[in-house]
Amino acid sequence: MRPRHERFPAGYQALIERFQIRCLPLAHTSYVRRQAGVRVESTRTRAETTFPLRYQPQPDVPSQLEFALKYDGVNLEVLAAVFEQADPNALAAWVRSTPTGKYARRIWFLFEWLTGRTLDVPDAEPVAYVNALGDSAFAAIPRASLRHRVRDDLPGTRDFCPLVRRTETLLGFGARRLDQRVRAIVEPHDAALLHRVAQFLYLKETKSSFEIEREHPDRQRTLRFVELLRSPHTIHDLSVQRLVELQQAILDPRYAKNGLRTEQNYVGQTLASYRERIHYVSPKPADLPMLMNGWLQCSERLAASRIDPVVQAAALGFGFVYLHPFDDGNGRLHRYLIHHVLSRTGFTPPDLVLPVSAAMLARPRDYDACLEQFSVPLLALLDYRLDANGAMTVLSDSARHYRYLDATAAAEYLYATVEQAIEEDLRGEIDYLTRFDAAWRALREIVDMPDRRLELFVRLCVGNGGRLSATKRPQFAELTDEEIARMEAALLAAGL
Repeated sequence: MRPRHERFPAGYQALIERFQIRCLPLAHTSYVRRQAGVRVESTRTRAETTFPLRYQPQPDVPSQLEFALKYDGVNLEVLAAVFEQADPNALAAWVRSTPTGKYARRIWFLFEWLTGRTLDVPDAEPVAYVNALGDSAFAAIPRASLRHRVRDDLPGTRDFCPLVRRTETLLGFGARRLDQRVRAIVEPHDAALLHRVAQFLYLKETKSSFEIEREHPDRQRTLRFVELLRSPHTIHDLSVQRLVELQQAILDPRYAKNGLRTEQNYVGQTLASYRERIHYVSPKPADLPMLMNGWLQCSERLAASRIDPVVQAAALGFGFVYLHPFDDGNGRLHRYLIHHVLSRTGFTPPDLVLPVSAAMLARPRDYDACLEQFSVPLLALLDYRLDANGAMTVLSDSARHYRYLDATAAAEYLYATVEQAIEEDLRGEIDYLTRFDAAWRALREIVDMPDRRLELFVRLCVGNGGRLSATKRPQFAELTDEEIARMEAALLAAGL
């Protein structure tokens, strides 16, 4: 007799255990046991549902797959691994037995889409179409698959297809219409002030993006990156060659390469014992051409879609940094690509940049935690070795982990970061310049000083709590004590 509280895996978890699949953690795990109702336990990133015994599927693979699509959503990494081992004849027999079933047709479509193999099943009868993704993830504009009577709404190809789940957090962010908030912030101000705001934000974003990498570029490299940020909306078609050109524009010419990397790279830390602590392992060089081809096709698919711009930016930008296609410059290009998508989709107004890197830099632990959502569980799946010179060889078959990544955590993080960049950096810079201009006009009415002298006076006072210090007073010997007092009062009134 079964223990009363014994529970049994269902859906993806049952298939993982049956086929001993090594995969990234599931966003949703299902179990069944003897109980009265459905119980859900969830954290910020994971959910576990326990169903009553009446929900328990039959132990065969088709039944578990149907349960998984119904309750766990679409997980391409697990499905690809199952389809590698499952008996295609059994899957074909199941589809033939339920030719109009929506879950059978979706599994049939996903099998052929993921594997490139054809099941021994005749084309579907003329029944109503169903979406391949269902409603659990952000979907691309669907393309009809007549054979399966399924709408292909996947945002990528079998070579690279990140998914972003439609979580309450992301739907809440989307409802706040941050793109409209940006326009509401900038529209009341004249073009001259907004031009000054833009100049500051372009430079701030550039310096922050390099500082995240602990780099301090010279003036020429800084200006090159600023020019890149000014032009993302002009780049319509991404290609490997275009990415190489972008990489060459931001790196020291001695370290820029002419193509994708051909060696295994990783992110690590050398310890006091001269051993390496590995933080992230990128895809094997042999897998990179296929993955990058898929990434580029995914970029085109996203560009033609109506998927939320920030969700697109997360899938494309974080997908790129996880693929790590170059020896160096991946982080800066990943953040540039975020701006590329936000500009291309019209989320960011023309001639403006949201300082996303500055917001990331302000909260580095949050940025690290976002990257670790993928990198930490990935490390547990990989077998690799390091030689005496620190060169790495990845021994396990790892491409599936990268090509079907879940970018939900990255999208939630990026949305929060974009909101921070809008509310703190963009609004803060506009407010500061507005107050600065008001103070400047008030100071001019007190003393008509040359611009450089007036700018120095403001800088010295602002750096000293609004007062000109006694040690700096001799620099303005031409001013009376009364004039200085009135000028300090004007700065205080302007909030500087």
